[in-house]
Amino acid sequence: MRLSLIVGVAMLGGKTFAYAITGSAAIMSDAAESIIHVIAVAFAAFSLWLSARPANTRFNYGYERIAFFSAGFEGALIIIAALTIIVAAIQKWMAGLQIEQLGVGTAIVAAAGALNAALGGYLVYTGRKSRSLILEANGKHVLTDSWTSFGVVLGLLLVIWTGWKPFDPLCAIAVALNILWSGGGLIRRSVAGLMDYSDPEVRRAVENALTTECRARGMRFHEVRLRSLGQRVLVDVHLLFPFEMPLGEAHRIATAVEQTVEQQVAFDVEFVTHLESFDDHEIVHPTIRR
Repeated sequence: MRLSLIVGVAMLGGKTFAYAITGSAAIMSDAAESIIHVIAVAFAAFSLWLSARPANTRFNYGYERIAFFSAGFEGALIIIAALTIIVAAIQKWMAGLQIEQLGVGTAIVAAAGALNAALGGYLVYTGRKSRSLILEANGKHVLTDSWTSFGVVLGLLLVIWTGWKPFDPLCAIAVALNILWSGGGLIRRSVAGLMDYSDPEVRRAVENALTTECRARGMRFHEVRLRSLGQRVLVDVHLLFPFEMPLGEAHRIATAVEQTVEQQVAFDVEFVTHLESFDDHEIVHPTIRR
């Protein structure tokens, strides 16, 4: 995150300089997106620091879910940037286009795009490897910034090759629409996390592992509920044992099942298990959800 912040500030400086010498609406849109990016990275860095704090008596499950707020905040800023870019591009077009030194400006933006592409790919890879939504969201934002830059370069090259200046604001608007889509995606992920959306692939992996273990041990399970905490998945499940099995033995088997499933799935899980008897289960829980 420190690297992302340093690069973001450097990119903002370079793009601002490029806009100052060219007056290009497309470069302005790229610089505006970088302003949002620097603000978002600063918030993401704070979120990453906070999410690493251990659970306590006030926040029993820790602070990891700040990741969903971070992704939503970044998505909202991206949408604001996109709308601002569209309005500014239209205003510059209507006021009359004055563009200079496009060669130098294009080279600066191209270099910024290449650097951001490398950084964004690294952040997304690291975020997915560590299951950090904060890093992954930031990486996708950086990649969006790089595609923005490449789109700007294409638009400026078209202006240079054809001499038709409206390619500049049209490119800025196209870039803004792409940014708008990216921001919407981040907000959807944020809302899904805060609303405890159960990822079908994660659920499938957990239930497959539970099925294998329970069958091998002559037991059953039901009432699986999942909650993403950011980097971990909380699994709430009911385990059913024979009525005559001693509580101590059932608890030992349940712990073994939890540990085995934790090793089999490709993400961090934390279990909360409820032990029941399948012999009298329907009597004790006649209205339980199926």
